[in-house]
Amino acid sequence: MTVKGSKLDLGETNPLPKQGDGRSDETKPLGEAAQTPHAGGSTAGSEQSRSGDASKGGTNVDTLLGRLVIDQGLATPEEVQHCLTQSKSLAEEQNQRSLADLLVDNSYVTQRQIARLREVVAAERQGQKIPGYKIIGKLGAGAMATVHKAKQLSLDRHVAIKVLPRKFSSNPQFIERFYAEGRAAAQLNHPNIVQAYDVGKAGEFHYFVMEFVDGSTVYDQIVANRRYTESDALDIAIQIAEALQHAHEKGLIHRDVKPKNIMVTKSGMAKLADLGLARAISDREAAEAEAGKAFGTPYYISPEQVKGEVNIGPPADIYSLGATLYHMLTGSVPFDGKNPSAVMHKHLKADLVPPDHVNQKLSAGISEVIEMMMSKNPKARYQHCRDLLLDLRAVKAKQSPPIAHKGFAEVELASLAKAEAAAVGEIAQDKTPIPMVRRSYLIALAAALGLSLIGNILLLILS
Repeated sequence: MTVKGSKLDLGETNPLPKQGDGRSDETKPLGEAAQTPHAGGSTAGSEQSRSGDASKGGTNVDTLLGRLVIDQGLATPEEVQHCLTQSKSLAEEQNQRSLADLLVDNSYVTQRQIARLREVVAAERQGQKIPGYKIIGKLGAGAMATVHKAKQLSLDRHVAIKVLPRKFSSNPQFIERFYAEGRAAAQLNHPNIVQAYDVGKAGEFHYFVMEFVDGSTVYDQIVANRRYTESDALDIAIQIAEALQHAHEKGLIHRDVKPKNIMVTKSGMAKLADLGLARAISDREAAEAEAGKAFGTPYYISPEQVKGEVNIGPPADIYSLGATLYHMLTGSVPFDGKNPSAVMHKHLKADLVPPDHVNQKLSAGISEVIEMMMSKNPKARYQHCRDLLLDLRAVKAKQSPPIAHKGFAEVELASLAKAEAAAVGEIAQDKTPIPMVRRSYLIALAAALGLSLIGNILLLILS
């Protein structure tokens, strides 16, 4: 079986790295993102930062770096000019020092800030420019794209720009998938979904402009705090279920719901991101083309996605949200294994350890909901997010989830009725009437034994 779109990196195979470990792609805020840095053509820049020698292209590293430092408010024009003057003086003494080194030496900027800016400088020098946008810095990088924070100059607002790496720019399949994400996102308009603004091509690079979310991912919070409280997790799950309900009503399934693809703003609003694997439910041609291939992320993928079934619907997203909620509440993924295949096999065959057995602080209600969300059989799950929302809101209100609780009660009653029927059957079998001939024989035998016993007693007395 082929695993497509799983994007399972080293961090994915170790869902809870130790504190202090390198976070790299694990903490990127906008879904999966690439190695090739992108920078937009920032044509507006402080003229005060443009002093210094220029190359044939009109800029050099120090000039670009100085402009970015000033534009981002990391240093004043006077501080940058001071460092440039120092650099020129040192060069005359045959002791060349870069502007970056001098900015750090003078404590105007930090080493980490310089490292981020160097990526932007490198991108600008390579001619990666997107008209109308000014790159501020890189937000994250992964297998399929690089995501940058930028300013949309025409509307004076911050945005996130996802750029397809150069190595994929000549691959029609990757390009089509990249634009498909933009088209899918453009169909959705919901406060709990990251909004799409624009897609296009600038030079050799394909880009996708979207809403900038000032916050962190659910995955980041799991890494930092191990797990969520039940109340906080429910708040996020309800918002994402509402987002999925909107997407499903628009005819789209996400197919990659997971902690990394859920952003949470500083005010607590949750937003579903990364529609890179989204597909129209009614797109039979695409479904048949993908038959037999597992699209998703192994830790959160539904059994039907593992099997590459053609009919993938809303219950698949509900399963993945259930697996995400499980991870949020217990601090552990539902199923783990030494490799993606082992993990996906467990989604198919292994019994789920109830979440309230892992974290005994959880209510029975939330455990019932998650177990129903993660039923192996899609038909045994919630069929629609509106039903899921009914139960999630009930649990939030400290009540039993009406749908999940009823389902578990019916299972228990059915099991009890089956056990009682078996017991009654055994008792009835034991009470089968003994045939008359056999009964007479037994009575005669008992009488003979009685007389023999009496005779033996009398012999003992007389002797």
